[in-house]
Amino acid sequence: MNLVAHGIGTVQDLPIPAWLFYWGAIVILVISFVLLGALWPRPLLAAHAGGRRLGVALSRVVLGPLRIVTQTLSVALFGLVWASALFGDTDPFRNLAPTWIYVIFWLGMPVLSVVLGNVWRALSPWRAIADAFVWIRERGGVEARPLAEYPERLGRWPAAVTLFAFVALELAYSDPSSPRVLAFAVALYTYVALFGMAAFGRETWERSGEAFAVLFGLLALLAPLHAVDGRIRLRWPLTGLAGAERTPGTVAFVAVMLGSVLFDGFSRTTTWQDLMSEVESPYLVSRPALGELLVTLASLGGILVAVLLVAAAYHGACALSRASVNAPRSLVPDFIRSLIPIALAYVVAHYVSLFLVQGQFALPLLSDPLGRGWDLFGTADVIPNLSVISPNATWYVQYGALAAGHVAGLAVAHDRAVTIFADKRNALVSQLPFLALMVLYTLGGLWVLSRG
Repeated sequence: MNLVAHGIGTVQDLPIPAWLFYWGAIVILVISFVLLGALWPRPLLAAHAGGRRLGVALSRVVLGPLRIVTQTLSVALFGLVWASALFGDTDPFRNLAPTWIYVIFWLGMPVLSVVLGNVWRALSPWRAIADAFVWIRERGGVEARPLAEYPERLGRWPAAVTLFAFVALELAYSDPSSPRVLAFAVALYTYVALFGMAAFGRETWERSGEAFAVLFGLLALLAPLHAVDGRIRLRWPLTGLAGAERTPGTVAFVAVMLGSVLFDGFSRTTTWQDLMSEVESPYLVSRPALGELLVTLASLGGILVAVLLVAAAYHGACALSRASVNAPRSLVPDFIRSLIPIALAYVVAHYVSLFLVQGQFALPLLSDPLGRGWDLFGTADVIPNLSVISPNATWYVQYGALAAGHVAGLAVAHDRAVTIFADKRNALVSQLPFLALMVLYTLGGLWVLSRG
């Protein structure tokens, strides 16, 4: 994403020596592991996952009229963003689409999902279009049925592939902020999303194939709010992560979530930049298009390697955990949800400064979405505060997010362990590989951030 540089600068910008941050993170995780073993002897998350129901009137308004209004606005905004990308100024800094897609949507929706629950069901323009189509057909006396039955063995693999395609556009393509490129990408994704819903049904495709619906749905498991049977419920945070996740492709999807962010951070280090310079420099004059292609392919390979490393580390921890207690089956489905708080932590840690700084540009761009000199809402002259967060404050937020995310991951994994292992010692021993995994993920994240 070439909108603005983000991260914390160089390692020399750290407020204290880097090794203190590393050791501090390790100490926090080890102490958390000990306290969990001593103070969390039985399952707690599942017992509180249902939460308590909020008022009937509130649920009816939010899930009824308010949802319809929200869906209508989401389709209108979607049309505006796509029109901006297709017809607006080709300068990404004068066009609404790049900032809205890469900053407001891509970075804002995860936070909104964690705070308010699975609001993407109401904010998704593709779901809104599909709902409107079904409503019109049913009012005409025609039952809207899926065209085919979804192969359950595919699970979330289609969503993992489409999410990988999106991050590949963002991180590997030479000009990801080009409005015209985004217009084509939005059109292509829209076709896939609507075709999937028509072919397999809205609920099925959102659950398995629509990458953003799967992403925000998984993050919404962290939220204190959720809806069940037409009623909004309030629950303790993290309780939605109770239980196993046996849908095929979930590990791959979560690995893309984590691995893509790790690669984004690593791609900004001097090590990667120097390597890409060596790849491209021989062709800069004679064959620039070839040099650009090689850099794109190298970046694609880098993303794939990062995703595979994340997945391999998780599978390795599960294998060691199983061997340590002689478990009769694979533990891979049982602990994958413990990585979801870490995925959120990576997003916050890597993109907090980008969101706070570049996000402010959405206000003037909304008044002039096509870059034509308009002032539709009177915000065209808003001047963003580029020093809204200091480098030191950014680093402390990043560090705190990584530490909190990994501690939350440990807690979720521990709760699952005491659920499936009756023997307390086995539950504790089974978590030693996951402690090592959390330490590895934390140190890797901190190392990338410190050199971004």
